[in-house]
Amino acid sequence: MASVALFAGRSGTGKTLAAEGIAEDLGAKLLKVDLAGTMSKYIGETEKNLNKLFDEAMESSVVLLFDEADALFGKRTSVKDAHDRYANIESNFLLQRLEKHPGVVILATNRKRNIDQSFLRRLDVVVEFPLPTDDERLRVWASRLELPKRRSPRAE
Repeated sequence: MASVALFAGRSGTGKTLAAEGIAEDLGAKLLKVDLAGTMSKYIGETEKNLNKLFDEAMESSVVLLFDEADALFGKRTSVKDAHDRYANIESNFLLQRLEKHPGVVILATNRKRNIDQSFLRRLDVVVEFPLPTDDERLRVWASRLELPKRRSPRAE
């Protein structure tokens, strides 16, 4: 069974950094999904690319990160033409692959409201990332990069 998480928050809040930390803690590599290389305007190609991606992730036990997830996991539309129908088929395919995937999948977005409800219902956890203060951001970067602690200007 998959563990699927949604990391939601504005750009610069640390969503990708948190995903990297989770992969590191699990002893796995983080595979950042290239949406431009995955999504295709040709019918059936996106599903084929996603199938290959999930198969490779399963074989190599990586943590999948879909950054800007709302582009792929966005709300389905009412069917007005063939393009809408195939877009909805892509979403249905993705739902099935997520449910079958035994590994960790992280969706990151700064547009949570654009994620389709069918995906939101299948999430194991949703984490809201608030914008960090300058001091919080510095502490996070210092811990990840092992930088020396910054001295207070008053101490000098």
